[in-house]
Amino acid sequence: MNQNIETFIACDAPYEEAEIVLFGAPFDSTTSFRPGARFGSAAIRHESFGIETYSPYQDKDLEDISVFDSGDMELCFGSAESALADIQSRAEEILKDGKFPFLIGGEHLVTLGSVRAVLEKYPDLHIVHFDAHADLRDDYLGAKLSHACVIRRCHDLVGDGRIHQFCIRSGERTEFRFAKEHTDFHPLSFEGLDETVAMLKATGVPVYFTVDLDCLDPACFPGTGTPEAGGVTFLQLLSAIGKVCECNVVGADINELAPMLDPSGVSTAMACKILREFLLALTK
Repeated sequence: MNQNIETFIACDAPYEEAEIVLFGAPFDSTTSFRPGARFGSAAIRHESFGIETYSPYQDKDLEDISVFDSGDMELCFGSAESALADIQSRAEEILKDGKFPFLIGGEHLVTLGSVRAVLEKYPDLHIVHFDAHADLRDDYLGAKLSHACVIRRCHDLVGDGRIHQFCIRSGERTEFRFAKEHTDFHPLSFEGLDETVAMLKATGVPVYFTVDLDCLDPACFPGTGTPEAGGVTFLQLLSAIGKVCECNVVGADINELAPMLDPSGVSTAMACKILREFLLALTK
């Protein structure tokens, strides 16, 4: 008999041998609409056994790569800064050991902890951001640390021209104006992604890749806290992820699945498949 340890399907390589390390951040304390994203990482792990390890899209198999799933962190729900510090510490440990940190949220604020760690190792870091929302508010109801402000806090760290945003279809007018002046901004779709990827590949700069799953249209992905009509399709997202993974990606995350908001389970099943394709696309 062995101890019952649940990992994402086939992500059970020994830590020493793994190239990619998964870690879950079950945190949603700043969610502004419908909570539940704290259960996303555990649901993805549990429901992953409903999919296959093999990808017919890429002709690759999770059985052929080395991924270690370290499970969910125990985070302080009462303090966003404490939770971010713990996430940063975990990502720093993974990076120090020469491995790729892959974060599963949780609400989108968790990205900031991982970005802080990756930026320490890669000072010239760029960020590619897929989302329905700009996440560029300077504060949300007075809070500087909110899922509505996460990309603004990332901008505080990396500055102008190093954040590349796609699919954005919701935000305050001031956010859209800020984006047009300070980020590489591509609202509503993936238009311009090929040119951005070509630039990132040509320069070889390190890239952090964050995917808020609400970039998907809620018609196919309703299980998220702030659904926004007009999103992309599953196949469009897979294609876009594959393109970005051709760059020098050094850290990544997916976030904002709230599994109980889609009782059918379709959103969770889709998140599992996206994670499988994401991991395989990262493997050159």
